Amino acid sequence: MFLGQFEHNLDNKGRLMMPARFRELLETGAYLTQGFDNNLTVLTAASFEAMYRAVNEMSLTDPRTRLLRRLLFSNAVRVEFDKTGRVLIPPFLRDAANLRETVMVIGVGDSIEIWSKEAWAAQEAQIQDPDFKMDGFAALNLPVH
Repeated sequence: MFLGQFEHNLDNKGRLMMPARFRELLETGAYLTQGFDNNLTVLTAASFEAMYRAVNEMSLTDPRTRLLRRLLFSNAVRVEFDKTGRVLIPPFLRDAANLRETVMVIGVGDSIEIWSKEAWAAQEAQIQDPDFKMDGFAALNLPVH
């Protein structure tokens, strides 16, 4: 499970150091693609392949399906780590998520999100909203002990 948040810098070639605990969970392969919130998403190979199968079962005659396929697959690259644990984020993906020097690497359970520091700050403000927290925890329907 991917947990936590980490601040890292992109180097001048667009390489990002992935946290060691995340690299361990990605040893069997991973894919990087454009996320849904002006961010990037890193999926394990198994998750990406499951998403591929699900999208492939959708009707090609549906224009929204075709757009979704283009979003997910034309913007995807296989993640490969160099010997120091860095991954190259291609320019088109850096541009899509407005990534510059400082980025946030966020664990969100079964995947990782990569955000610009500014965009993540806006997300944090939403996450920390007391009404959101109350509604979110209430929706979990956790037993009270």
